[in-house]
Amino acid sequence: MSKFLLSKNKAIVVFLVFALGYFISTLIRASTATLSPIFSQELGLKAGDLGLLAGGYFLGFAAMQLPNGYFLDKYGPKKVIIFFLTIALISTIAFSKSDNFLNLLVSRILIGVGVSVGLMAPLTGYRRWFAADQQQRANAWMLMAGALGMLASTLPIQLLLPEIGWRNIFLILSGLILTTIILVILIIPSWDKTETPIEDKGFSSYKTIWTHPYFLSLVPLGFFNYGGLQAIQTLWAGPWMTNVSGYTPIEAALNLFWINLSMLITFFIWGFINPYFHKKGISTDKIIIAGVPLSFLALGFIIYSGTNVSGLHFALFLIASVFVSLAQPAVGMTFPNAIAGKALSSYNLVLFLGTFTVQWAIGVLIDLLKFLGYNTLLTYQISFSIFALCCVFSYLYFVIHHKDHLKKSN
Repeated sequence: MSKFLLSKNKAIVVFLVFALGYFISTLIRASTATLSPIFSQELGLKAGDLGLLAGGYFLGFAAMQLPNGYFLDKYGPKKVIIFFLTIALISTIAFSKSDNFLNLLVSRILIGVGVSVGLMAPLTGYRRWFAADQQQRANAWMLMAGALGMLASTLPIQLLLPEIGWRNIFLILSGLILTTIILVILIIPSWDKTETPIEDKGFSSYKTIWTHPYFLSLVPLGFFNYGGLQAIQTLWAGPWMTNVSGYTPIEAALNLFWINLSMLITFFIWGFINPYFHKKGISTDKIIIAGVPLSFLALGFIIYSGTNVSGLHFALFLIASVFVSLAQPAVGMTFPNAIAGKALSSYNLVLFLGTFTVQWAIGVLIDLLKFLGYNTLLTYQISFSIFALCCVFSYLYFVIHHKDHLKKSN
């Protein structure tokens, strides 16, 4: 047993502090789905503008992933998360004070930079502080905490809007970020550098990660399937319901609430199922290959249903997409502890570049198709169909590459 493993009680407290930070991160991330109508009204934003504003978070997030991997392995989760959450604190206050699109965009990009270690810092720490079976559960329940944040970004935000306005909502969020910083300072363990399973060669070790056949096989799946999952959950589910299905903002927010509640429950259950698969020796690859096609069926159901799409349709898609979330911890567990942070942040770069690209591209496609004379329903159906095709090809690439990878390992 590693001398760095935490006691059960200490591990629970550490998990809860990290979970609070990730909760805030995903709440801010998903808030654009609920706030898109008011941003459109106040600033006259088109679909492409909304996609860029929502995606700005992911752009800032993605830009820091490779440096964050180096920082996490070198300085440990505690110092790194304190530094970056301070950036998030300042940027969230700036966002609440912004009065034009450019200031909102810049502030949101910097918020993305600030919360960019919200998941990677915990996952890096869990590699050292938690036993292997605890890591599986902690990883799943971190995603549950993220789902709870997305849940809070829906109906609660919508109900607060007429009472205090969106600017004060972000000031409250800045207070929660400050609280998290204080808790991290008081509770999270420091990083002991005495354990070095392999020599960490700094940024040069990224070559080992980015040339690894297993990592490469998961890149398209992470970019389109996982990235697209986040793009729809954090933005495009809302506009489809308001612009295509004819929902009012409060009706859309209520449906977003149920969508994200379904994800929270799914990740909670997944936290129990994952250790079972681990004990039974069922590989992550087999689960991904068997489960991901369910998301294609759910996405096709959304496209086919058109004006009848509700929160149930999107909930089915997100639940069916849970299998692709296994790719992220699988990447981290593929590499030694000394470069686990770099491996996780490298894959996170793929995920969030994909989210930014899909989120913005869907908006641009919708605006382009409207310009070409297509009605609103068709603009969404065509845009989502193109996204669906990208997901299918990415999955097939993984299946083919997965087989090649198995042949090389035998």
